[in-house]
Amino acid sequence: MEFDLTKKYRNLPVVVLAGRPNVGKSTLYNRLLRKRRSITDPTPGVTRDPVESDGFIEGMPVRLIDTGGFKLDRSMTVSRKAANINTIDDLVIEKTLAAVKKADIIVLLFEAGEISSEDEEFIELLRPWRTRIIAAVNKTEGGRKEADSWNLLSYGFEKLLMISAEHGDHVGDLAQEIISRLDFSAVEEVTETRPIRITVLGKPNTGKSTLSNRLCSCDASIISDVPGTTRDVVEGSFRWKSRDFIILDTAGIRRKAKVTENIEYYSVNRAIKTINDSDIVILLIDAQEELSDQDKKIAALAHDKGRGIIMALNKWDTMPGAQDPSVKNVFKAVKDRINFLFSKMEYAPIIPVSAKDGTGMDKLLSMTVKMYDQLNTRIETGPLNQALKGWLEENPPPSGPRTRFNVKYAVQVSANPVNFILFTSRPHAVSESYISYLRNKMRKNLGFSLIPIGIEIRASAKKKKP
Repeated sequence: MEFDLTKKYRNLPVVVLAGRPNVGKSTLYNRLLRKRRSITDPTPGVTRDPVESDGFIEGMPVRLIDTGGFKLDRSMTVSRKAANINTIDDLVIEKTLAAVKKADIIVLLFEAGEISSEDEEFIELLRPWRTRIIAAVNKTEGGRKEADSWNLLSYGFEKLLMISAEHGDHVGDLAQEIISRLDFSAVEEVTETRPIRITVLGKPNTGKSTLSNRLCSCDASIISDVPGTTRDVVEGSFRWKSRDFIILDTAGIRRKAKVTENIEYYSVNRAIKTINDSDIVILLIDAQEELSDQDKKIAALAHDKGRGIIMALNKWDTMPGAQDPSVKNVFKAVKDRINFLFSKMEYAPIIPVSAKDGTGMDKLLSMTVKMYDQLNTRIETGPLNQALKGWLEENPPPSGPRTRFNVKYAVQVSANPVNFILFTSRPHAVSESYISYLRNKMRKNLGFSLIPIGIEIRASAKKKKP
């Protein structure tokens, strides 16, 4: 069976990487996919949420999942146990076991050397899925600590693979072993239209993971009151009213001065880079908190890249007066405040939601679909220049000796993001205010009311003298 590496497939077999912290699961994950998806760092416990991605191993399509590390000491105090309060580590284990249960193959990764008590407990915990396990020992470059590692065979593994994820040693052998034990008979090529890609961005603890889980009707992201719980970009998918969506849950973005850990630095940078991979950014704002410069910077980044932007006011159900019909104009007051602070982005819709109880989700998704359709709208050159002629007649360019210019014609050069080029006689004379006038006309008359529009001014070609 052969697969086209340029196409998408569904019903993929699931491969899960599991093991205790810092054995190299994320490094192996990136190595197998041949791209950097998981954050790697020497600090144990960097990966918390399972990181999933479709990719090809040995030319065969799989769903690969990198899980959080299994920790024996989960720092659960007696008082917390009595109150039934889970630590982050407990939540990580819960997510790891959920991934293991749906796996077709589990790559159980160990670190070269002596077997730890965490390894032993994890081996015992995975006993119900023993037939699906491939045992591999990492960090064995140059035969490092292989002699001690062979003792793992005493735990009942029929086969043991010695690899180095960082250097690539024998990773090909592991890849072949994985593929040889998978069934690809149910895999089908995806022929549907491209899904709408949403990135959820915002400050820490605004409810991004809760919103992501709500929309995809799953528990892909760990939810905790601890700010900074999400580190990797967690991808989920769902279908709503015959439209497919992919949602990217990201780490909370704080001011650079407050980002002190390497892990958080990589998390924040990866969150920002997801803007490039998305169609629409949902900027999640805690309705009870004041808007910050950080919110403005996030919105500006999305605007500059031409992405659709929805400002979602989360935890709206907790706003004083929001649920009381006798208290009017609560939302209007908040909306006016946002429009004042984001003066250049009045086009961006503002929607009150509650990710916790699900209110506002249909309105949020309906707006997402409208915005996506606008992002992918193309205006033919003829109708565009007919409209441009009317705008120029309605508000002619300045006629002063230094400010005079003629607009010759316009073309739309791209969709998603939407960008236009205006050819003029004197590009340097075209003021920002006149560009804003034309941009507003495009929004109003051409159907781009919800999205950013890029306009580039270029010099029109001069006619050659005969």
